[in-house]
Amino acid sequence: MATSSKRSLDRRDFLNLGLAAGAFAVAAPLNSGTAAKSTKGGLQVAELSLAELQAGLTAGRFTSKTLVAGYLARIQSLDQAGPKLRSVIEVNPDAMAIAAELDRERREKGPRGPLHGIPVLIKDNIDTADRMHTTAGSLALLDAPAPQGDAHVAVRLREAGAVILGKTNLSEWANFRGKSSTSGWSGRGGLTLNPYALDRNPSGSSSGSAAAVAASFCAAAVGTETDGSIVSPANACGIVGLKPTLGLVSRSGIIPIAHNQDTAGPMARTVRDVALLLGALAGPDARDSATEASRGRIEADYTRFLDAGGAKGLRLGVVRSFMGPSPHLATVFTQALDALKAVGADLVDPVELATSGYDDSEFEVLLYEFKADLNAYLAARGGTVKDLAALQAFNEAHAGRELAYFGQQILQQAQGKGPLSEPAYLKALETCRRLSRAEGIDAVMDKHKLDALVAPTGNPADITDLVNGGGGGGSCSSPAAVAGYPHLTVPMGTVFGLPVGLSFFGRAWSEPTLLKLGFAFEQATKARRPPQFLSTVKL
Repeated sequence: MATSSKRSLDRRDFLNLGLAAGAFAVAAPLNSGTAAKSTKGGLQVAELSLAELQAGLTAGRFTSKTLVAGYLARIQSLDQAGPKLRSVIEVNPDAMAIAAELDRERREKGPRGPLHGIPVLIKDNIDTADRMHTTAGSLALLDAPAPQGDAHVAVRLREAGAVILGKTNLSEWANFRGKSSTSGWSGRGGLTLNPYALDRNPSGSSSGSAAAVAASFCAAAVGTETDGSIVSPANACGIVGLKPTLGLVSRSGIIPIAHNQDTAGPMARTVRDVALLLGALAGPDARDSATEASRGRIEADYTRFLDAGGAKGLRLGVVRSFMGPSPHLATVFTQALDALKAVGADLVDPVELATSGYDDSEFEVLLYEFKADLNAYLAARGGTVKDLAALQAFNEAHAGRELAYFGQQILQQAQGKGPLSEPAYLKALETCRRLSRAEGIDAVMDKHKLDALVAPTGNPADITDLVNGGGGGGSCSSPAAVAGYPHLTVPMGTVFGLPVGLSFFGRAWSEPTLLKLGFAFEQATKARRPPQFLSTVKL
């Protein structure tokens, strides 16, 4: 089995690709809608949408190889040198070869679809059976055998013709390792920075995916969420993020926390790009029984629901219990609600959503399922770390790097749990489902005859604090996460230059409604602003 030095493209070896920063012009952020431009230095890729990239490929203004080269140069200049955002933990050493093959296919057969030849980044807990690692940010899996096959998410991307450009950094083990953890930090990848303010936290655990999208290291990325790990970093990094209904996107081949809440989902700078990526990711998978429920509910093209006037007549319940004390956030939220009214939404303000009572039960479920699910994954993966107990021993043996800032108390708590047949687990699971669904989201939507619920996604990004930990920034993620229901966040404005998002969530399989609402709000407000620090960095 190949070792890490043979399978990986390490940062120190990056320039072996022949892509020194000076080989391509790395532009400051472009306004949305700006066509791709070639300069004497190369291709400007900042802020380009999936549609703009595909239009340029179709018109022959550039190739997939050119795009890969442009994004890799931008990553090298801003992520691994310069500001060192550290959002990309590893780039794909085969990306240029894959792009060349897709360029050939385009010439001979035409494009497969809207993602053909377009580079996409995925989180480093998603299996790829190639020369990249899959580690969940942990040094414990750095020398593990490569996965025997791609995650279904990766399979779907490859079938759509996307170029998997690399893996993104994350909060190690998806932020389920120890108390006082710092979001965006992993033993392997270090600390990811927020591209809007380098001292601010990108939130977790899909921190790298969110920061990479915001900084235009790709047009779109894949994150994963158990509770808040897509929508919270999307909020902190000023992008659009969608946590799908559990079962719409396969969980197979993704390093797990808990099978009753885990899901992958799309992250991008616009609602349209999220809808395009969701169409590629969604689909039944024989390896994941939860996806059977999605049959007949999957849309081949989620962009057909995007209508600037689509919010007219829809009833939205305003959940104010997530507001928090900030008057600045309250001002932005009030402006967002006014925008929704202006495009014809009918607001029921406020509604009372049960948002407590299941916190302890949720954590109990996660502990039980983490032990069972991670042990199964590690046993199938092979290598020296074969279970949760071996993982803890590895961390203790490498404490100088793995335990430098926080411990592994959550791993220890999970290790003490028994099988999933234990009454404590079954009771906690029943409590979560009842309070989040029948007595939670479903109840309030039935009572007020709602199409969706709306709330501020979270607070502006926290200052990163490796001493005391944190960085989540607060989030309204738990009701939809515990229920397994969909949740979309869209940029709604800024607080002192830091982005904040507006959340739409609702019943299972309501992605079309949420995307319709999110798109109508996005088009009415154009609230997203690119991270301005990029325009001041000398490249």
